[in-house]
Amino acid sequence: VPLAELSLMNKLIHTSLVESQQHVEILQRDPSSPLFSIKTFEELPLKKELLQGVYMMGFNRPSKIQEQALPLMLAYPPQNLIAQSQSGTGKTAAFVLAMLSRASASEKYPQCLCLAPTYELALQIGQVVRTIGKFCTDIKVNYAVRGNRVLKGTVLEEQIIIGTPGTTLDWCFKQRVLDLTKISLFVLDEADIMIDTQGLSCQSIRIHRALPKSCQVLLFSATYKEPVRAFAERIIPDPIVIKLREEELTLSNIRQYFMVCQSSEEQYGALCNLYGSFTIGQVMIFCQTRRLADWLSGKMSRDGHQVAILTAELTVVQRASVIQRFREGKEKVLIATNVCARGIDVQQVTTVVNFGLPVDQDGEPDFETYLHRIGRAGRFGHRGIAFSVVEREAVELVHKIEEYFQTTIKQLDPYDMDELGKLAA
Repeated sequence: VPLAELSLMNKLIHTSLVESQQHVEILQRDPSSPLFSIKTFEELPLKKELLQGVYMMGFNRPSKIQEQALPLMLAYPPQNLIAQSQSGTGKTAAFVLAMLSRASASEKYPQCLCLAPTYELALQIGQVVRTIGKFCTDIKVNYAVRGNRVLKGTVLEEQIIIGTPGTTLDWCFKQRVLDLTKISLFVLDEADIMIDTQGLSCQSIRIHRALPKSCQVLLFSATYKEPVRAFAERIIPDPIVIKLREEELTLSNIRQYFMVCQSSEEQYGALCNLYGSFTIGQVMIFCQTRRLADWLSGKMSRDGHQVAILTAELTVVQRASVIQRFREGKEKVLIATNVCARGIDVQQVTTVVNFGLPVDQDGEPDFETYLHRIGRAGRFGHRGIAFSVVEREAVELVHKIEEYFQTTIKQLDPYDMDELGKLAA
């Protein structure tokens, strides 16, 4: 799945903050400079209208990244910042609060500019601006995105512009409707995707060069790897860096089992025995192909199970809707191809089933996909359980996975209901 689609999907499904135990690191040029963190939104210099908007978003208290980032983003004099953290940790809400705080309603021209890598991500950021800014009725938003045409000579009165780099360049240098010299806050969202997408980084740098030196720059990224660091150094003078240490997917808190079957019909029987033995809250079942996922979904639905299916053929919005329904408990089973193996957090999942093992083009185990699949069951420190229901010829793959991860995958008899019952207990 393209990184931009994954990012959009996470923005659509994370309507509340993801609780993270990860450590926050702060890197600053002057280590003697005092840093302030906050534990409540009330401690910030926010207008009451913005506080109301924060609560409208369902945020009761700041996330870890917000505790450290928001005081810096709202400080005077303004400070440049690079914030790195995963989806769901409140990055978008944080920089939206900064834009809404910096924008002056009495000044009828663009003052804050936010760039995103795709049209859909720009609109999603706009949705957050509308929600948090619901009570700031005099602050308006416009979108520099494909399809939103402006004519030369148009006078933009909106204080916040959200756009993609290509269209924003047009508005600045071709149509000459956006005066970059008046921008006081510049936000670059999803910097890692910008760098990874041909042309976007050059366009973003060109826009940044036309901004006044006094303009505050906020750069947000899900990763802080070398390309992001190098990109940031090219466009941001003396930034403070706030990063969450990456959560490593681990198998240490996941019990792993496998069952050997003679056919896909027998695999299905084993799956039903498994599902019947456990009082499973919610389970994710991974299939290697869309065809297998469709077949399994049809069989489970006919047998009376509440099943959702997630494949690459769905649009991003459809996928987000499926995941949201699953998170809300409207479906107990989510059948997915590898589109969902990484990047999607559903905290209540403690059981994962591999309906067949992931393999590469050479028929060898796809170790990374296996890790991301069963890692869904061990998120945020939860103890998880993973079952692989395989045909006989795949047993060798199980042993290769054991050897690769230096782990133990215990074999179960799919028809030993006593053993399954003990596991469930």
